[in-house]
Amino acid sequence: MEYLDLLMFAALMGCILLGFPVSFSIAGVAVIFAFIGWATDAMNIALMGALGQRVFGVLTNDVLIAIPLFVLMGVVLERSRIAEDLLHTMGRLFGQLRGGLGISVVLVGALLAASTGIVGATVIAMGMIALPTMLRTGYNPKMASGLVCTAGTLGQIIPPSTLLIILSDVMSSAYQQAQYEQGKFTIETISVGQIFAGALIPGLTLVVIYIAYILLRGFFRPNDMPPVKSDDGRPDMGEVIRAILPPVLLIIAVLGAILGGIATPTEAASVGAIGAILMAGIRQGASRNLVLAGTAALLILAVMAGIAPVRFQRNDLTGFDYVLGAGYVVLAIAGIAAIAACLKQAWKADVLKSALTSTMTVTAMIFATILTASMFSLVFIGLGGEDHVAEILESMPGGPMGALFFCMAVIFVLGFFLDFVEITVILLPLIAPGLIMMGHDPVWLAILIAINLQTSFLTPPFGFSLFYLRSAAPPEITTGQIYAGVVPFIALQVFGIFVIWLWPSLAKWLPSVVF
Repeated sequence: MEYLDLLMFAALMGCILLGFPVSFSIAGVAVIFAFIGWATDAMNIALMGALGQRVFGVLTNDVLIAIPLFVLMGVVLERSRIAEDLLHTMGRLFGQLRGGLGISVVLVGALLAASTGIVGATVIAMGMIALPTMLRTGYNPKMASGLVCTAGTLGQIIPPSTLLIILSDVMSSAYQQAQYEQGKFTIETISVGQIFAGALIPGLTLVVIYIAYILLRGFFRPNDMPPVKSDDGRPDMGEVIRAILPPVLLIIAVLGAILGGIATPTEAASVGAIGAILMAGIRQGASRNLVLAGTAALLILAVMAGIAPVRFQRNDLTGFDYVLGAGYVVLAIAGIAAIAACLKQAWKADVLKSALTSTMTVTAMIFATILTASMFSLVFIGLGGEDHVAEILESMPGGPMGALFFCMAVIFVLGFFLDFVEITVILLPLIAPGLIMMGHDPVWLAILIAINLQTSFLTPPFGFSLFYLRSAAPPEITTGQIYAGVVPFIALQVFGIFVIWLWPSLAKWLPSVVF
């Protein structure tokens, strides 16, 4: 059975489209086709002995530890209602322009993307807060719906995001595999920091594209996006700073630590989670002075521990070292006291419990998919699928660019039906090594794929942003209006992909400078 591997892939797509749980579908199809391959001598069943090693590799992967921490950071920020302050302030700042509310939604989406990375939380928050305001102002319902859905998806391309973390792990493995097959045994890897750095400018490029479209549409079709008539007036500089400063500081702490080489992505994710808890604690009634003092103590501790570390197990410590160590202990106690106070307030306000539940749910879904995908890819390779994929890519007209165009088209079409996690952990390990061996830069390739996967949140009928908005939108907004509203933004996404394709330096410049 020569094409058993392709039949296996088709069977998986069928099971998922029929509505079976994704993880069970992946594992079930893998087991069934492993048995068929063994029964027909198309696969050496001894290959399944490597499954335990693959699972252990996933469980011991330090990079993936950042996923629950970033998810926790985003959910805590969403529960602490920071989005409401941002939307209200930015709406007053830009609302008097044609399309001003739309610009506010995009900018708030970008800020929340960089500080939370959670698409669902952003779309629901803006659907409940900004969408009714835009409808009352006279915005075209389709345009308003499309704006909210699209701004929410920025959480997948602007770092930090779970998509970029999973993608960096997959691309790193693909890059190593491609080097092995090329006979290179001095292996280079792709880090999360490189993918984050590569995605930053393209993510901001998409923000500029969205805003340019809003301004042009507001100019040529002013009735679609009239200015806001508000009695609150424009906010003063103090109000703008108070609304923007907390998420901006969190962004600087997390991305600055990663891109500056100060911390690994996992360490930076823990900093982000602690920062989100401190911000939520202040909003829920914790003592502002205690939280600020504790935050300052933790910052001083982080800086000083890097400059002058003290290790008490050493035998050559001086009196000054003991004094310095005692100071570090005092700073740590102050920081712990602030964190404890914020956790107490967050628990009393039912923010912490719901945030932890959401974090565990999302994390379990992601890791279940990653683990079962390891089994699927192992069976697929055992059935000769890797060789078939390489043959398909090499036979594409147009050489490496033709093969890349074909793969991007396949990812785009699959995005209509599958989740980004499924595409990333099932399809990409099969096609990415071949594309890299054809000469495509792995970081640039990862960013192109990331923008393509971001588009899957918008494409009907299964785009997650569409479902999120449907659950939060006012009853006068129909599902048809939501679907019609995202169409121009899907076109803008495709345009953004071609911009990065034509100017690869947008994705490659910052990683080359920082790393």
